Amino acid sequence: MTRLRCAILDDYMDLTLRMADWSKISDRVDVKVFTEPFASPEAAAAALADFEIVCAMRERTPFPRALFAALPKLKLLITSGMRNASFDLEAAKDHHVVVCGTQWGRDPTAALTMGLILELTRNIGRESARMHAGEFWQKFIGIEIEGRTLGVVGLGKLGAKVSGLAKAFGMNVIAWSPNLTPERCKEVGVGYATKEELFAAADIITIHMVLSQRSRGLVGTADFARMKPTSYLVNTARGPIVDETALLETLKARKIAGAAIDVFSVEPLPLDHPFRKLDNLVLTPHLGYVTEESFGAHYGQMVDGIDAWFMGEPLRRLA
Repeated sequence: MTRLRCAILDDYMDLTLRMADWSKISDRVDVKVFTEPFASPEAAAAALADFEIVCAMRERTPFPRALFAALPKLKLLITSGMRNASFDLEAAKDHHVVVCGTQWGRDPTAALTMGLILELTRNIGRESARMHAGEFWQKFIGIEIEGRTLGVVGLGKLGAKVSGLAKAFGMNVIAWSPNLTPERCKEVGVGYATKEELFAAADIITIHMVLSQRSRGLVGTADFARMKPTSYLVNTARGPIVDETALLETLKARKIAGAAIDVFSVEPLPLDHPFRKLDNLVLTPHLGYVTEESFGAHYGQMVDGIDAWFMGEPLRRLA
C-alpha cells in the first residue's frame, strides 16, 4: 500500500503526537506537524501541496474554495468539532474531499467564562502578577457577583450551562438572542429580556452565539451605549460577533468598566493590536477549548477517523 501524508495544522503548543496514539495508523500514514500559522493562503497551499490528509484545529486555518482548488492531492480533511465556519463544504464536495469532524461530551468554555468573570470582578491575575513582581500589598478592590445580574446572549447548550454556573454563584440571570423564546428561558430557569433590556440591566454580559452571517457584528455601538458604566462584557464565542472597533472605542473612553475577550477576528492576535494596550481589558488566547481532555478527544478521534476512512467508512462526516 502506498503511504499517505497527513498534515496536522496549527498545533501551537506541539501537543498532537502525545495527545493521541498515532501508532494505530503509522503503517499507512506519515504525519507532519505544523506548529505555526501559515503567513498567507498562498503559503498554506504551497506547504500542503503534497498531503492527502489534513487535520485542522477548528477555524485556525480557513479552507475556502481557492485552497481546495490548490490542493488536488487532498482526499480527507478532519476538523476538531462538528462544524467549522471557515470551511467551504460545498467546495469540498466539488473537489471530492471527504470532510469529517470530532466530538466531545463537555464544553470547558463555560468554566473559562466564569473564570473571566471572576478575573474582571476580583482582579486575581493582576494581583498575582503584582505579588510576583515584588510589589506592595493590595491595589485593586473587587466587587461581589452574588446578587448581580448576568445577561446571557445566546441560550443554547453552552449559554444554559453558564447560566447554571452563574446561579450557583448567586447571580440573577437574564437572556436574549434573536430567536429566543420566554418558554426556553423558563426551561433553563432564567429571565427573558429584549436585547435593549439586557444590555441596559446586566452587570455582566456574556456572549454564547454561533458565528453566522446573522450574528456577525451583532453587538455594536448602540449596545455598548446602553450598558452601565459599571458593567462588563465577556466574549468566549467568536470575535466577529462583537464589533471590535466599537468595543475598542468604548473601552478607551472608559464608558464601561471593562471586558474580557478570549476570541478575536484575527487569530493569533497581532502583536501590535491596540487591544494589547488597554488596562481595562482581560485578554486570553482562545483558551475556551484548550484542555487536556478536549485536545485528547479531538486528536484521538482524528486518528480513529483516518483509520475508518481507510476502511471506506468515514466517521462523523460533514461533507
